[in-house]
Formats: sequence, C-alpha cells, structure tokens
Amino acid sequence: MSPIIALRRAIVAALLGDGPLIALLGGAHVFDEAPPGAPAPRISLSEAQARDWSQAGSPGAEQFLVITVWSQQRGGREALDIADRVVAVLNEAQLTLQGHALIDLRFQQMATRREQNGRFARCDIRFRATTEALN
Repeated sequence: MSPIIALRRAIVAALLGDGPLIALLGGAHVFDEAPPGAPAPRISLSEAQARDWSQAGSPGAEQFLVITVWSQQRGGREALDIADRVVAVLNEAQLTLQGHALIDLRFQQMATRREQNGRFARCDIRFRATTEALN
C-alpha cells in the first residue's frame, strides 16, 4: 500500500475517533474527499506530496499533507476552533499505519481564507510526516 494512502486512512480514523472533534463538527463529517452536498462544518483531506526518505536499505517517505476545515459560519472562529482540535489530535500522534511505520507527524502551518464569494471559511492545516515501509 502507498504510504500516502496508509497515512490518510490512519488520519481519518484518528479524527473520527476523537469525541470532542466530532462534537465541534456536529457529527462524523471527516472525509478523504467530501461528497457533493456534504454538511459544514466538515474536514476533508486535501493536498498530499511525498518524496523519497529511504535510508540504508530501509524504504521511507517524507510526506507533506494538507487537511482542510470548511465552515459556513460568519468569521473564522468555528473553522479555527476545529483546526486547533485537529492539531491537538494529530501533532506528534502515534498512529498505526497499514504496511508502514509512522516515524513522525508534526504540525507545520495554518492558513485561513474565504471561499465561494465568502460563503465558506476555509482553514488549511499543513503537516509533515515521515514513514518507513515495514519489511
């Protein structure tokens, strides 16, 4: 399995398993890709990049990923509150990945903006992860 897919599955499971986050979202609104008409607030996994991080015969990957929070409330408070909880759940988390070992998962950056003519507040949360393939 791809290290990107393995990490994404583990992240979705971790977010769905966090009661306070699900309460902030008003339900299990965490998606790899949100279906059309998905309720807001919601979380979706956005961009992912990976590059070789192999060392001494041990295949590995360095990944950069973006998790996006969408909110329809005016202002950015709801989106930022949810984003803060996502960081609390995932930063330095010890996640179990299928076929890979997670070495490190760290929060890097957060950015907000308005989308669709101000209809949505959007908050992009950037993480960096390193993984090694299990032999």
